[in-house]
Amino acid sequence: MRKFYIFLLLGIAINLFGAEINWAKDYHEGTATAQKQDKPVLFVSSSHKCKYCVILDETTFKDARVVERLNKNFISVISYSDENDYLPEELWRPGTPAIWFLMPSGQPMFEALMGAMNTENFLKALSIVEEEYKKEKNKK
Repeated sequence: MRKFYIFLLLGIAINLFGAEINWAKDYHEGTATAQKQDKPVLFVSSSHKCKYCVILDETTFKDARVVERLNKNFISVISYSDENDYLPEELWRPGTPAIWFLMPSGQPMFEALMGAMNTENFLKALSIVEEEYKKEKNKK
């Protein structure tokens, strides 16, 4: 019984403190890596001063399920407007956060999702993107 509690505490600690999204350095590195690894890209246009960006960062992007899925199946890139990070003109939207799912080439798969998404809806979006990406790969 004691071992059970130790494993339970370890699991909780890992979920609370261990997992982080492996963000690519920038858009160019992210798309190059996505092409090499044949994965879709999560591209987020964000700002440190944006209330909803902070909410997204502190909730959905900290969830262990989201982190695991993104790190396994996507190349993730975040661009901060208040740090003058590179943002392709065609991905600019008048608001943050703007959440894009891109082909490895940088071509958008869908229109941007705007605003902070809760974890459950974000996980549903990831499933849709993964399914669509598989369909596109099978067409080739």
